[in-house]
Amino acid sequence: MKTGPDIALVAALLGDPARANMLTALTAGQALTAGELAAQAGVTAQTASSHLAKLEAGGLITLRRQGRHRYFALSGPDVAAVLEGLMGLALRAGHQRTRTGPKEPALREARICYDHLAGDRGVELLDAMIGRKLIAEHGETLELTPSGQHFVRDFGIDLARIDNSRRPLCKSCLDWSVRRSHLAGALGAALLTRFQALGWARQVTGTRIIHFTPAGLKDFRRVFPA
Repeated sequence: MKTGPDIALVAALLGDPARANMLTALTAGQALTAGELAAQAGVTAQTASSHLAKLEAGGLITLRRQGRHRYFALSGPDVAAVLEGLMGLALRAGHQRTRTGPKEPALREARICYDHLAGDRGVELLDAMIGRKLIAEHGETLELTPSGQHFVRDFGIDLARIDNSRRPLCKSCLDWSVRRSHLAGALGAALLTRFQALGWARQVTGTRIIHFTPAGLKDFRRVFPA
C-alpha cells in the first residue's frame, strides 16, 4: 500500500464540474449559502447539498452557522492556492470555457483570490515590492526585508498583529491569468484590506472582481511603481 497524502481523493472532489464551480465561487473570499452555491453550480438544492457534504467531509470547505442560516467557505487559503494553480494549468493546456463572458477582462486585470489581490495588479504589486527590495525572493520563498517592515508599518498595517497569525507572512501564489506569481499570505491579505480602506479599490458585489478607481490606480502605481 502506498503511504503519504491521498491526492486522488482531493482530485476526485475537485474533478466534478458542479463542485469545481462551487469551489471557484468561494475563492471570492465570501461565505455563501447552499442555495447560492447551487445557483453557481447549476444544480438543484438537493444535489448541491450532497456535493457540499462531500466537500466538507473532504476538508475543502467549512460550514458556518449563523442563527438559522448555514454558510459555506473554503477551509483555508491553501485550497484557494490549489484552485488558482489548477486554473493556470487548465488555461495552459487549452481547456478554456467556451463562453468567457464580459467579466473575463476585468478578472484578469484585478480580482480577489480568497483574501488577497490577484491578476495584473497582484503581479504588479509583488514585482514592485521585489524591485524596491521590500521583499526578498529566494526561489519560491518570499521574505519581508527590514526596509519592507518599515514600509508596511508606515503604510498603516499592524505588522505585529498579522505576523502572529498561523499563516505565512509572505507567500508566492501562482496567478492563473498572468502565469506568474502574486503576493499571498497574511501580508497579501492585509495590503488588499488597506487598499480598500484607502478607497483605492473595492470588490464588485457578487464577483471576484476588484475595481480600482482612476485615482486609486494612480496612487497604487505611485506607491508600487512598475
